[in-house]
Amino acid sequence: MTGHAKPHPRQAPVRPESGPWLLDGPAPPRPPAAARHALPAAVLFDRDGTLVTDVPYNGDPGRVRLMPTAREAVDAVRRRGIPVGVVSNQSGVARGLLTRRQVEAVRHRVEELLGPFAVWAVCPHGPADGCPCRKPAPGLVLAACERLGLPAERAAVIGDIGADMEAARAAGARGVLVPTPVTRREETAAAPAVADGLLEAVRLLLAPDPLPAVRPGDDARPPGPGHRARPMTEWSR
Repeated sequence: MTGHAKPHPRQAPVRPESGPWLLDGPAPPRPPAAARHALPAAVLFDRDGTLVTDVPYNGDPGRVRLMPTAREAVDAVRRRGIPVGVVSNQSGVARGLLTRRQVEAVRHRVEELLGPFAVWAVCPHGPADGCPCRKPAPGLVLAACERLGLPAERAAVIGDIGADMEAARAAGARGVLVPTPVTRREETAAAPAVADGLLEAVRLLLAPDPLPAVRPGDDARPPGPGHRARPMTEWSR
């Protein structure tokens, strides 16, 4: 999100390819069986501010620090045989502040700390590029689900800002917000479900009566603890 960071050497801005970068991990486990259809078939995590602390435009693996309970949360999903993935805006590429090699280096460090993810879907575009993958657009969620071979409505997205929840909603996936001190109040109020931390977010998704999926374009959510029905209006990154 925001914070103090060392100045980055500026490179010449680039025009990334039109789609997201899909960075494959090992072959994912098979989705949960039909008898467990209510469970998500995949859980997609935002990276900065969710899995790891947000260092703006970070290309240095040495600056990667895990968010509280990140390892426990990811492991809890894996123990259920559910694949995990990452969906991340990285506009530093389009701004000339990051290279693909640096994005990959940070990815490898995250996986050293958290274990391998089945897929990484990364948007390298800037806010003005009009791409369909940059959150709050649904492209990253849709691309990750396509790579995993499952419909987006069977996936769940965990993130820390409104753009993560809006991307989930637009794709038809479930969404759980884990606010940080920089999450806007209106983003928390508008979230379909809110958890105090990553482990609680995972528990909400893996509960016997998990959060329902939504159809793309739905504005309302079924009533229940943590649910909200207000539209999302703000996003960043």
